[in-house]
Amino acid sequence: MDSITLRILRDEHFSLTAVLRSLRMMLHRGPGEDAPQYFDAMLFYIGEVPEKEHHPKESQLLFQPMLQRAPELAQTLQRLEGEHAGGEKAVGDLQYLLLAWELMGDDRREAFAGALGQYIDFYLEHMSLEETVIFPAAQKAFTPGDWAAIDGACAPNRDPPAPGAAPDPAYERLFSRIVRSTPSPIGLGMVGVAQV
Repeated sequence: MDSITLRILRDEHFSLTAVLRSLRMMLHRGPGEDAPQYFDAMLFYIGEVPEKEHHPKESQLLFQPMLQRAPELAQTLQRLEGEHAGGEKAVGDLQYLLLAWELMGDDRREAFAGALGQYIDFYLEHMSLEETVIFPAAQKAFTPGDWAAIDGACAPNRDPPAPGAAPDPAYERLFSRIVRSTPSPIGLGMVGVAQV
């Protein structure tokens, strides 16, 4: 049975995967005149929650202790840590490319679309490695006492939009904006209609 920490991390992966898939769907919709605005909130979410909240939990609560308990995974853990360390810059680069598209026009769309597609592929692979290798190894490596300490440190600090999380008004507004402003079938908005 999963610990509270692993359930929280998987819930956060679920939320992030939904955002990444929405971004990919928006790319496939085509370069409509209003398209750039639909990416803003989703990229902000990725920069705000996973980079500042989710990754520190993984790094501090799982990766660091696992270096001692499962040293055979050191290379994989170092790879994941390196990817975490570069995450904020990668999101910033995407936000710059999006701004260039918004300000300079459709000539800049291809650069944004290519970089975003690569980022989505990278991030989905990153989470898959955590879920198929690191999480199962952690279940074997840590004792019930270890999990009690890890769960106690993790439970108060979780991605508010994740399923079962206590609502946070700021993140509720952000998710509401994403859902309302993004055209269906991805969100509830309508193409060409400005949303608040």
